[in-house]
Amino acid sequence: MVAARHRRQDERLEPLRRVAGALADGHAPSLVVATSIAIAAAAGGVSFALGSNPLSCRGWLGARGAASWLLSLGLGLLVGTVTVGATPAVVRRWRWARALHAALRPVVNGAGDGALLAVALAGAAGEELFFRGLLVPLVGVVASSIAFASLHQIRGPARWGWMLWAGIMGLLFGTIFAATGNLAGPLVAHAVINHHNLRFLRDHNPVAPTRPLGGLLRR
Repeated sequence: MVAARHRRQDERLEPLRRVAGALADGHAPSLVVATSIAIAAAAGGVSFALGSNPLSCRGWLGARGAASWLLSLGLGLLVGTVTVGATPAVVRRWRWARALHAALRPVVNGAGDGALLAVALAGAAGEELFFRGLLVPLVGVVASSIAFASLHQIRGPARWGWMLWAGIMGLLFGTIFAATGNLAGPLVAHAVINHHNLRFLRDHNPVAPTRPLGGLLRR
């Protein structure tokens, strides 16, 4: 029974190991980046086909031109800065966050800075153009945020916590876009958060190694 459980766990982790292997090789994570770029291109194409611009919409606040850019970027940087600052505290405080960190860490373990930057930028572009640029004008902020949260799932104790966290971030990004009419802020915030969290995953182990008898037996 124990062996079967371990086999099932190995099967679930196999996709993560493949990605980890690609990252650890020192090459650009071409699959992740290519997929994100394809999603961004598809979202942009559908948006233009429907007669809308995925980078802008009629904002609630009525801001236009430079005002919409400045307002969107300012709110995006605020959300990004607060989120980046809160991440270490959330990982320390909440068990689901530590479980998520431990589950995702093998994916980026050994990855270079360039690979993480590529994933952060491409991932932000793909998700923002699809969930905010395409879906917000079609289905609204709430429904697009629920779809965004549903994408962020992982088996185990981190599942619902990660979905809730992603849903909140989706609401924030969607609200910035819908209010300002400009996607620049959500794009920048998402990229900054992605890059910081990927580096934090790689460089920080939330489970500190323990020493026998508090280190008394260390030689």
